[in-house]
Amino acid sequence: MIPYDKREGKIWYNNELVDWQDVKLHVLSHGLHYASCVFEGERVYDGDIFKLEEHTSRFFHSARRMGFEIPYTEKEINEASKKIVLSQKVKNGYVRPVAWRGSEMMAISAQQTKIHVAVATWEWGSYFDPKLKLEGIKLNISNWRRPAPNTIPWDTKAAGLYMICTLSKHEAEKQGFTDSLMLDHEGYVAEATGANIFFKDKNGSLHTPVPDSFLDGITRRTIIEIAKSKNIIVNERKIHPEEIKDFVGCFLTGTAAEVTPVSQIDKFNFKVCDFIVELSESYQQIVRKKKAA
Repeated sequence: MIPYDKREGKIWYNNELVDWQDVKLHVLSHGLHYASCVFEGERVYDGDIFKLEEHTSRFFHSARRMGFEIPYTEKEINEASKKIVLSQKVKNGYVRPVAWRGSEMMAISAQQTKIHVAVATWEWGSYFDPKLKLEGIKLNISNWRRPAPNTIPWDTKAAGLYMICTLSKHEAEKQGFTDSLMLDHEGYVAEATGANIFFKDKNGSLHTPVPDSFLDGITRRTIIEIAKSKNIIVNERKIHPEEIKDFVGCFLTGTAAEVTPVSQIDKFNFKVCDFIVELSESYQQIVRKKKAA
């Protein structure tokens, strides 16, 4: 795989298309040292960005929650995202908008820093190995927990929130798992390291944690809409880890993960049933529908 700093093409950077390898930030940028950084993750399907406006709105919400204003309008960022996808000729890939505080100040306070914004895109297939997606991935249960909602800006895609996700995923990989299930501060099921989680019970109903201390994913909301359109009961509730043994199916949802079946969590096993496959197929029909219309 080509390292991301060695790739070719352009990146939208502070309202200019800059050569990919010339996009730089200073080592003393506040965003690097103090996590004054927010981002988004978006998928391109057949040349179109899925739910671009929703992602951009969340991008701006994340910045406001982190105490800074993005120096462009949502419309300008939407146009920048479309422009860079077209420039890079990305057909099926990923888009990463990111905003961070610059290097004008180096201390906890950052009132006078410049806000930088970049949008990059590249061709990208499945987040998880395609074979694993067919068989179902395996999760351990992380020792790290999602922090209490009064300790962090939990409803944002802020860089600092992902530190424990990286720690959790690395530990899971060392143990032979693909990813990690994280509990919330009260000990209830929360999410995986970068995706929301759903369970299927014996009666065909879905159960998913209430997103009250972690991100309510755009893909998560889309899957709930699909399920309800199929008259599938969706229970958004607190789920205790002891309940995992009672479920017969499980899957993750996310922009990167899309719909990914889970075959195991810790010592508990699940079937990759037709129910989950059909939800995944329905999701694929929706994300590609705009191009076909």
